[in-house]
Amino acid sequence: MRPALATKVRFGLVGVANTLVDVVSYTLLSLAGLPMFVANLLSTTAGMACSFTLNRSFTFRARTGDVRTQVVLFVLVTAFGLWVVQPILISLTSGAFAGTHELVALVGPKLAALVFNLVWNYTLYNRLVFRQKETA
Repeated sequence: MRPALATKVRFGLVGVANTLVDVVSYTLLSLAGLPMFVANLLSTTAGMACSFTLNRSFTFRARTGDVRTQVVLFVLVTAFGLWVVQPILISLTSGAFAGTHELVALVGPKLAALVFNLVWNYTLYNRLVFRQKETA
């Protein structure tokens, strides 16, 4: 498998893993009686911690670089993508789903934004957060 393709496959596997950590944590915390906001905050934090750790060590194999800087960049890239880019894309793509079934009209723009977010995260994690130093 080509190195770039292998990295993308690993990125996908990590995405599945951190999503499972988030969903399972959220479910268990909710069943334990925590309020939704607290359960979601804790579960998404656990998912992001899993994502950072696995993307750094497994996906991009970043053996060098300042971990503190990588954490800050990772959180900034991820948060900006989720809280700024994604809402803009949902708004921009909602017209494309107008006139469809109510559920499709609701979920379609979110899925379109998620696809863009995957590309956004992969590109910025690869080129900014976990970029490898060029060897001479």
